[in-house]
Amino acid sequence: MKQILLLLFFSISVFSQKTTQPFESKKLGENREITIGLPASYEKNPNKRYPILILLDGDYLFDPFFGALNYGAYWDDLPETIVVGINQNKKDERTEDSNYDEIEGVPSGKGAQFFEFIGGELLPYLEKKYRVAPFRIIAGHDTTAGYLNFFLYKDSPIFNAYISLSPELAPEMENRIPEKLSNLKQPVFYYQSTADGDVKKLQAPIKKLDENLKQVTNPLLNYKFDYFKGASHYSLVLNSIPNALYQFFDSYKPISSTEYTDKIAILPAGYVDYLTAKYDLLSKNLGLNIPIRVNDFKAIEAAILKNKAYPELEKLAVIARKNHPKSMLSDYELGLMYEKTGDSKKAAKQYQNASQLDEIGALTKDMMFQKFDEMQGLIPKK
Repeated sequence: MKQILLLLFFSISVFSQKTTQPFESKKLGENREITIGLPASYEKNPNKRYPILILLDGDYLFDPFFGALNYGAYWDDLPETIVVGINQNKKDERTEDSNYDEIEGVPSGKGAQFFEFIGGELLPYLEKKYRVAPFRIIAGHDTTAGYLNFFLYKDSPIFNAYISLSPELAPEMENRIPEKLSNLKQPVFYYQSTADGDVKKLQAPIKKLDENLKQVTNPLLNYKFDYFKGASHYSLVLNSIPNALYQFFDSYKPISSTEYTDKIAILPAGYVDYLTAKYDLLSKNLGLNIPIRVNDFKAIEAAILKNKAYPELEKLAVIARKNHPKSMLSDYELGLMYEKTGDSKKAAKQYQNASQLDEIGALTKDMMFQKFDEMQGLIPKK
């Protein structure tokens, strides 16, 4: 955690770039300043789509979120994400944007206009201009953190994930949010946090909301609450950001040594099914369709070899062909299957085929030639 926080601000420009521009809003009747951060690979991958994060209080939340996401993406722990900050640094702007009716507990006045601006203008503009995946996140701090919960009041929420940092909750919100989340028809990720040094008047409603959310049994809700000791109303933000992001994108992470040991290697069978299910979940929950990582193929291969489930290597070869069609991975896996089942002639043929294809990961042409020679040496002479 400390390493992530120290590196958040190290050099964002190393990873990607941000631009600030005016946005003319008819809903608000004025120009609003937005800051857009595109992932480092955006221009290099014209077919790739990215999750989008909308930041309220973008004037001070943009850099810590942008840094955390790009740091995580550098190590492939988090997906590259388009980050859009709505700057609210003018006098009373964030308060006016978050205005709500005290009796009805819903956005009113400027708050209602701001609600329509986000859902009816900003998101459509961003999704038309940029390659956005169908996974939307919204985040805010205190006043704006409470406000973002109004998007959950809709029957079909337009955001998939919510980061509520020390929220200032509207009347009855601690009861209305759990009620809405109990009736979810689509997956929703929800994160909120507070701290022992947080503003006192905010803590009781936040804790009550946490108690109520923990009673929600809807399996479509993915909920996490953090209570930080020794943190203030402001420092809890830096503690919360990586926790929230790693909660939302837990299924994105490559197979770790712990996952391999505790979940994969102990399976009696179905190693390839585990791999495909992992990436199917990634597509279903996050709307991300990415090629299966080479290291994840190797982890499944290791489990197959450890448990001597050699026929599964053929299934692994099939999905390798689909995910990395120009590489030697598929033919290598077939060669390995024939080698382990004692068919040296067929193994040699597959390794020879592999040597003519693109190298990938630790698999090289020299390695395939060496394997071919080894198998040739095992073929009985006529």
